[in-house]
Amino acid sequence: MTGTPAVIVFDVNETLSDLSVLDHRFIQAGLPAELARLWFTTVLREGFALAANGETARFADIGADVLDGLQKAAGIGSPAGTTQRLVASMAELPLHPDVADGVRGLRAAGHRLVTLSNGSAEVAERLTASAGLEEQFERFLSVEDAGVWKPHSGAYQYAAQRCEVPEDQMLLVAVHPWDLHGAARAGLRTAWVDRTGVGYPSYYARPEVTVASLPELATVLAAA
Repeated sequence: MTGTPAVIVFDVNETLSDLSVLDHRFIQAGLPAELARLWFTTVLREGFALAANGETARFADIGADVLDGLQKAAGIGSPAGTTQRLVASMAELPLHPDVADGVRGLRAAGHRLVTLSNGSAEVAERLTASAGLEEQFERFLSVEDAGVWKPHSGAYQYAAQRCEVPEDQMLLVAVHPWDLHGAARAGLRTAWVDRTGVGYPSYYARPEVTVASLPELATVLAAA
């Protein structure tokens, strides 16, 4: 990496939070574990479709409609309130084990840290607060205020405006290649956290940096 960015921007869902716990939440609600992953990816699909037309809706609202639809399609019934509880549980997920050390290391090195999520800013605040990390972040940004979901360029431009820096002075950190591709096309620098080892898609813009954990990213930036 050549030079250090002015602001490090973290994606939230799956990059910071451990989504695998949703499987257990769905099982506890009497739903199949595999429905959790299908639900999350379907919510993203619906949000992307709106973004392609310059439109938006709240993650929680899309999430509730999608989950109700998936249950009906599968012929699964659930007690009243189950959908809302499962959608709200996104704010109660644990962080990946490497997040606390990585975030504290980056902040101690003097980096400005913010989040930018397709979910609400409140969810990001609650997730980080649960690990005592909320004060490490300068801002919690959401596409709800940007008016369009990532990976639309408008979401990243909104973050740059809020942080008062040019897009090329921001580094997006994410596990999602689609997010990194959108950020790169909007002029941001990118760092891929490869938590699965499945390889980076050839059809997306390559990330500037690839790391296996956030502490490794802190090391890379320190060397730069």
